[in-house]
Amino acid sequence: MNWVLADELIRRALIEDLGYGDVTTELTPNRHREVTARFLLKEDGVLCGSQVAARCFSLLDAAVRSSFTVEEGHEAEAGTVVGEVTGPAHAVLSGERVALNFLQRMSGIASLARRLARRAGPNESCVVETRKTTPGFRLFEKYAVRTGSGYNHRMGLDHAVMLKDNHFALAGGDPAELVRAVRDRVSHTMRVIAEAGDPGMVEPLAAAGADVIVLDNFTPEQVRAAVQQIAGRALIELSGGINEDNLDDYLIKGVEAISIGALTHSYRALDISLEF
Repeated sequence: MNWVLADELIRRALIEDLGYGDVTTELTPNRHREVTARFLLKEDGVLCGSQVAARCFSLLDAAVRSSFTVEEGHEAEAGTVVGEVTGPAHAVLSGERVALNFLQRMSGIASLARRLARRAGPNESCVVETRKTTPGFRLFEKYAVRTGSGYNHRMGLDHAVMLKDNHFALAGGDPAELVRAVRDRVSHTMRVIAEAGDPGMVEPLAAAGADVIVLDNFTPEQVRAAVQQIAGRALIELSGGINEDNLDDYLIKGVEAISIGALTHSYRALDISLEF
């Protein structure tokens, strides 16, 4: 976790919620009293974002102390007290919602990633997310996928070359020629990923030297044929319409990565509460 960036994003979230100040807490008696509040897991899941939640409080008041009895990335059952926060009541109350927003969402993603990774693991396939992330929340969503045993795709557009249908349409001509041209210009440290939108593109992209070939919206039968055709010349990634319901259909030997946008755009936050 890049904590320089993380702290900046957490501060933005706190500013968004606090505005000019927590008027309710400021009008409540005993707001400076030291209190202890517990994080209670209300459903089974993977804990993720504990240190992010802790920062939500300590950035408001350095006197706040947070501790977690369930380790990051570990599974716990409903009813488990996973941690607690102790400090001035005004800081605990003012940071509560933002801390839970991070903790619930990150734990929800990690829980989903764990379920999918557990199913894909025996096939030696990696479950990865995409760039379909919540604006401003990418750092935390991708961290949560890793915590849940999934893997990261590109962090951003500067992470790898990825030629998709619109790039091929813009360039015109033979997609394989674009792959060759890009390979001649790109740094040796950067992979060239090329997306095959139909089975007819598989062989030309493999012959052109793409490091990774993405089979986009292929049927399981088309995937099996493409695996035989590529024959180890490139890493194979699947994308397009794969989710928790149909994942098993795509657990095909020879597929190294399965990208699932739902990991970061359709997850459900885990139910966690903070109780005095």
